[in-house]
Amino acid sequence: MVAIKEHREETPSIRTMRLDGKMQGTAGQFVMVWVPGIDEFPMSLSYAGDGFGITYQILGDGTKALAAKKVGDKIGIRGPYGKAFALHGKNLLLVAGGAGMVPLALLAEEAIEHRCSVTVVIGARTARELLFETRTATAGAKVHISTDDGSKGFKGFATDLTKSVVAKEQFDSLYACGPERMIVGLLEAANERGLPMQASLERIMKCGIGLCDSCALDGKHVCTDGPVFKEAELRRFVELGKTKLDLSGRKVPV
Repeated sequence: MVAIKEHREETPSIRTMRLDGKMQGTAGQFVMVWVPGIDEFPMSLSYAGDGFGITYQILGDGTKALAAKKVGDKIGIRGPYGKAFALHGKNLLLVAGGAGMVPLALLAEEAIEHRCSVTVVIGARTARELLFETRTATAGAKVHISTDDGSKGFKGFATDLTKSVVAKEQFDSLYACGPERMIVGLLEAANERGLPMQASLERIMKCGIGLCDSCALDGKHVCTDGPVFKEAELRRFVELGKTKLDLSGRKVPV
């Protein structure tokens, strides 16, 4: 159980909690968050080390209960779990869709600390929902913006803006997190340019340690085999961007 040190609004639907204590996780890893009496669910680390943190989107009962917590309240944390992003090359492109920016903001900071040049494409439905734009720019990343409604930056999807960016500049690796259909589109773009790619996948997780099978994807467990996968693994996933398991274990469209 850890105490909440800070609880702030990032966008109208996204909040960040900084927590008391230290966690030596790295970008791409996640923790299981327990709200007593409500639920336990996975959250990507958005900050590591002292005052580590999680950033979450308010969607269901669990995150609504989390949003009601105040500074000084305690929540349960176990982890970190999963495979993290691995730095490859010196000129890196990071592409996020919506809350997919959570692990990529931490990755941008880690990469810049390792003297990498970082370009970030941040996509959101509207300008008000853009996440960590100032944070990544302050860290030293070059930031490109896309919004579905055109309220800021490029009007359209992050995948379309990414294709424009890679046509103008050479990168050593592409990193992505966001909706699976976005991941599939980026995988095609990376393949066309022979660009190594890593992506963090988001699936329902109940245990976080490979026991419950709720995050199964073509024989892999996203919680233990991922959540970060390389392009060769991503290309082998038949279900990627097409189907997933719901809370009851039924296969449903993504």
